[in-house]
Amino acid sequence: MKFSRQTTLKTRVTLTGVGVHSGAPVTLILGPAGIDAGFVFIRTVDGTEREVKAVASAVTATAYATVLGDREGALVSTAEHVLAALRGMGVDNATVEVDGPEIPIMDGSAAPFVAAIDRAGIVQQAAPRRFLEVLKPIQVRIGESLGELRPYAAGFRAEIEIDFAHPLIGRQAFNLDLTPETFRRDICRARTFGYMKDVASLWSAGYARGASFANSVVFDDDRLLNSEGLRYADECARHKALDVIGDLTLAGLPLLGLYRSVKGGHKLNHAVLTALLADRHAWRVVEAEPARRSRTAAEVVGGMLGGGIVAPAYAPDVT
Repeated sequence: MKFSRQTTLKTRVTLTGVGVHSGAPVTLILGPAGIDAGFVFIRTVDGTEREVKAVASAVTATAYATVLGDREGALVSTAEHVLAALRGMGVDNATVEVDGPEIPIMDGSAAPFVAAIDRAGIVQQAAPRRFLEVLKPIQVRIGESLGELRPYAAGFRAEIEIDFAHPLIGRQAFNLDLTPETFRRDICRARTFGYMKDVASLWSAGYARGASFANSVVFDDDRLLNSEGLRYADECARHKALDVIGDLTLAGLPLLGLYRSVKGGHKLNHAVLTALLADRHAWRVVEAEPARRSRTAAEVVGGMLGGGIVAPAYAPDVT
């Protein structure tokens, strides 16, 4: 089914877990939101309810995770995995209520959030879906890292390259044209990863206090330490693609464009998105045409180039 209208969750759904950096227990509730609401994080701090919309201007930090906040400071950390699940599964509007400073890490992937979205169900709303269309290339370099957004008429595509000096990771490349089907099948189960040798320094800096073999892929100098092995041969590259989808969700609307990342991370993703949004000639907001019949890929691309936008293919409503 092609959704040309905006979507939200059918009902509220609750998850519990721990924060990967704080190690503290966290309860998260995903819920419906109104038309054009986007994704809104809600947290009660000292008896006061604070809200922050998931947009690029709300990012307060990008070290080891994407942190969102407001004028009063940081509000919620590690937002990228739940944002990736919402965007990846074709949800446009939702609330994310959390009772702590971090989104729960769950198993280190987006799969538990996808399962929660399945339980909640997705419903269409009475407004056309809107997209942020990339009109010209935007490129950012940070040291050896390169990130760029380019026009791409067929939806959103990620092309990810990583290169780690480890015999079990090395150089990997992963490409994905995003639909709920490809998100569910190809990347939602890819877990965050790291090195055992970095644990002590991360702990001393206040990070990774909730990390474990249950929520992270862990390597020592030449081995994988998780007894169950990898979920994909290139799980590290796929997880980087998952992070890209979550970080670029902060555009505020689904992107129509191609994102290429070489040796990237949260900082680079945010820098490229910020550069795009700062150039008012580099993007425009477009609306989906009403879906009347199935169209071939060529017709979809032709419609986009002609100024009308057809919504990318999304999974059927979940009940």
